[in-house]
Amino acid sequence: MAIPLVYNVRSVRQRWNSSVVAVLGIAGTVGVFVAMLAMARGFKATLVSSGSPRNAIVRRAGADSEMVSAVSLDQLHVIEGAPGVAHNGSAPLVSGEVVVIAGFNLKATGTVANAQVRGVSARALQIRDNVKVVQGRFFKPGLAELVVGRNALKSYAGFDLSSTVKFGGGTWTVVGIFDAGGSAFDSEIWCDANVLSEVYKRPQNVFQSVTARLDSPEALTAFKDALTADPRLSVQVDRETEYYEKQSRALTTLIRVLGFLVAFVMGIGAVFGALNTMYSAVSERAREIATMRALGFGRASVIVSFVFEGLFIAFLGGAVGCLAVLPMNGFTTGTMNWQTFSHVAFAFRVTPDLLTLGVVFALLMGVVGGLPPAVRAVRRPIAFALREL
Repeated sequence: MAIPLVYNVRSVRQRWNSSVVAVLGIAGTVGVFVAMLAMARGFKATLVSSGSPRNAIVRRAGADSEMVSAVSLDQLHVIEGAPGVAHNGSAPLVSGEVVVIAGFNLKATGTVANAQVRGVSARALQIRDNVKVVQGRFFKPGLAELVVGRNALKSYAGFDLSSTVKFGGGTWTVVGIFDAGGSAFDSEIWCDANVLSEVYKRPQNVFQSVTARLDSPEALTAFKDALTADPRLSVQVDRETEYYEKQSRALTTLIRVLGFLVAFVMGIGAVFGALNTMYSAVSERAREIATMRALGFGRASVIVSFVFEGLFIAFLGGAVGCLAVLPMNGFTTGTMNWQTFSHVAFAFRVTPDLLTLGVVFALLMGVVGGLPPAVRAVRRPIAFALREL
């Protein structure tokens, strides 16, 4: 015979002050847990969305990022003729790119942060169809002109449209603002690759990476096989989405580990709060429990009843924690990309699966907090409990 669940709900209401303490402890733990995972999810999504499944990125063999790669102009011409490369008319959709890091003042703090300046070809917008110029125009080849990502415009001082910016020994004019759909490119500044190399006194006709637009996502295999088998080249080829996923891996792993550690420590405190609440409930209801057992309710029914009470408190805490963290969805912040040492703006992503995970985590704390008091409740002799009060 099962104990009615409404009995436990009324018990929680009757001891509302201690129940509120347990609920808030669990809510705080769940909120931090979900927020940390949402941060990692947002950073990863920002980088991965930079890539397109139809794009391939070519780097020097052994280079784990663009920053340590080099591809010559002769190699670029070989890549342009590889099978699977898409064309606009007779022009292959291939962009040799140069990446440098420059320091600019942040609007929010006035401190200097590293921004990634990407030198691209005039075909860059045809290759990356997620990038759209929303104000002004795209730069003209051969001129010291900049187009600035939406988040870079918000983050750094002095990049308003038509303003001039000095860095790398040159003076640049901002001629356009682009929107890259919330990807990492939104935190970048783009210009002509040859002009950027000239200003930074880099060897001409040497690029750090080459991005190629393919006829289809399936064309990657033939494209990659042709380049890696060509004796004139020593390169590695990745699908662009896979490359940026690898770039995000180190930081997202760190955030997740820290999130689990913080949640674990806070969870211990929340479990002790739930234990205190449930032990208090057992002590106050010793005679009630004994009476129910004398009426025929078995030990299993009592254990299930008290575990349910712990789960009910935990569910309330999990729901409150999830509701508290919902406003963070879409909140934009910034951090350093460890692969490029540049500042990247990204938005928290509080997704349904993370909220579900938060509630499951809360219920786990509820089981841990409710089971020991429940076991204690059924171990007390019925006769002794009836005489106790």
